[in-house]
Formats: sequence, C-alpha cells, structure tokens
Amino acid sequence: MPSTARILFAGGGTGGHLFPAVAIADRITELWQGRAGLDIQFVGTKHGVEHRIKDSLRYPITFINIRGLQRSLSIANLALPFIVAGALVSTWRLFSRFMPDIVVGTGGYVSWPVVRIAIARRVPAVLQEQNSYPGIVTRQLASHAKQIYLGFDGARKYLPKSAHTTWTGNPVRPQLTGGTRAEAISHFNLEPSKKTVLALGGSQGARGVNNAILASLKQNALSQDCQLLWQTGKRDYDDMHAQAKGLLTRGVIFPFHDRMDLLYAAADIAVARAGASTIAELTACGVPSVLIPFPHATADHQHKNAEEYVAQGCASLVSESSLDEIDVIRKACEMIHSGEAERMRLAIHRLNRERRPAVDVIAEDILRLVADSQKSRETR
Repeated sequence: MPSTARILFAGGGTGGHLFPAVAIADRITELWQGRAGLDIQFVGTKHGVEHRIKDSLRYPITFINIRGLQRSLSIANLALPFIVAGALVSTWRLFSRFMPDIVVGTGGYVSWPVVRIAIARRVPAVLQEQNSYPGIVTRQLASHAKQIYLGFDGARKYLPKSAHTTWTGNPVRPQLTGGTRAEAISHFNLEPSKKTVLALGGSQGARGVNNAILASLKQNALSQDCQLLWQTGKRDYDDMHAQAKGLLTRGVIFPFHDRMDLLYAAADIAVARAGASTIAELTACGVPSVLIPFPHATADHQHKNAEEYVAQGCASLVSESSLDEIDVIRKACEMIHSGEAERMRLAIHRLNRERRPAVDVIAEDILRLVADSQKSRETR
C-alpha cells in the first residue's frame, strides 16, 4: 500500500459491540504482518466496557461523550441534542488528526457520530451488525455504508434494499477455538467419563438463567452421568454460591473465567442467553445449546437471534416465561442422552464448513477497501 493504512473502529457500550471490533482489528493486524504502516485506533465512551478494559485493549482509544435517548420521561433527554452536537464536534476533530482511510462501526451509541462524520467527510464506512434485528445505528445509516456484514441473514429484511449486505456470521477471536477437552477437564478438575453441561450466566450475571439453574439443582435434575460448569457472572455469584452449597456435588461454580476456550472445550451442551456474541462463540466452538433469550432486549432481538439459530438445527429455545414448567438442566441432560445434542453438533459443523470464518472475510474485505480508499485519495 502507498502509505500507512489508518483504520478507525467505533463500537462499544457492551462487550457484544466491542469484542467483534477487537476480533476484526486483531485479524487485520495478523494479515498485515511483514508490512509497514498500519495504524488502528478505537473510539468509545467512558460509560462502556471499553473504558473498563482500556489498559488491556492493545489499541489507542479516544473517548467521546455520547449516550442515547432515555426511554422513560427524563429531564436528561433535554440535554441530548447538546451532547450529540458535542460528540460530532469531538469526532470531527479526531478525523482531522487521524485522517482514517476507513471507519468500522460495530454498534452502540458511539458508532453513530463516528459513522456520521465519516459520511460527511466522504470516508468509506462499513458496519458489522451482530443481531438478527439490526440496531438503530445500522438501520439509520445502512444506505450510506460501503458494506454491512451481517451476523444473521434474517437481518436483511429490516434494512433498505439498496443497502450492500453480506451474511458473514459474527466475528470470533480465533483463540476461543484453541482449547482441548483434556486440558479443560484437568483445569476444572472434572470427571473425564461424565458429560458436561455448561451454564453461562454472563460476565455480569443473567438472573433468569441463574435462577433456572439453581431451581434445577434443587430438583436434583443433574443426571448421575453429567456434571455442571456454572459461570454465574460477578453480580449473582455470592447469592448463587450460598444457595447452591450442598446441591452442586458434580461440578464447579464460579463468577467469571477468562479461559472461555476451556469452558467451551469442556462442554457437551450449554445453557445460555441468546446474545449474538454468545451464539457466535457457541457456533465457532461447535457447542449445541439450550437458549433462553433475555425477554427485555431491544425489539426482542435475542428471541429473533435464537429463532434463526434454532431453524438451522443448532439449538433449542426455551422462553424465560416457561422456566417454571421446563427444567433446563434436565432438558440439557435429556438432549445429550437422546442424541439430539449430537445432531445439533453435526449441524453446527456443517454450518462452519459452508462458510469461512467471519473474522477472515470481514478483515480481508476491509483491507481491500482501505487500498481502494487510498487510491481514490491519491487521484483527487
């Protein structure tokens, strides 16, 4: 390439928006090895997960002040136009300093001003949309994006027909697929002969999922030939740990674990929410699942995520409202015993064979667009 490639990522607030961006940035860095001149920077807010992990992010990050409209009547909404104006000014100044060749928006409120300024300054912008129901940034700016990479094919129907969309699946860090069952069994001190149910309560805590797991343990629903790996999330750990004392005789309970590769490698089946990143990770690691969508997600997008994934034969869906009637641990064990979980695993493997890893497709396309952007700039 004729000069330093400058790529600006905007996405955050939650890990679901930030970590796809990090996965893409990491893959671009890998593909760039051996060449000089790559500058990747991030934009985020101090209210999001990106601020909490800024020291380990490995990329320079600029924080701007932006937030969304409060859904309830709030006096704070009166200040929103001034906040948005300030975010646009800050972003314009960032562009003047950094002069990106391309902008990559992965969602969250911070994406909006960054992609908006990219459009105003005629900088190519691409969007990576994780969910089956697109977020507001994607819906508003779809017609202006150079390309939109979809985590779920069903998202197309909510976007303008003129939008340039590609169904890639959601990008996942390659490290997640590197764990082995033998290492995982040893690491968690599990029984090699038993099947493992992985319960994911999220990094912070998914109370509905955790309560369902606890109720199952109280009913002694965990089969004798099964064991449980239970990540409660930090918020719920103390309560769940205290109540599960004496009930969890085959397995481990913990608040959070940074070796997700080992959690997935140990799992014969998972019980989890239906967030886009969670489904992407389950797919990449070939883990069948019982999905319990978060019922209060915007536009019920988790339920839409789960429905599309279930239609592909990769999971079973249980609504949170039915948890009083359905014992999810018993269901997970029965799916293992009946062979249903194995059939789902085969469906996931077929899905993975049919598509290249999303992170590879997206990273390669972005580098192509960077080259085009630089050529265009040289001819102006």
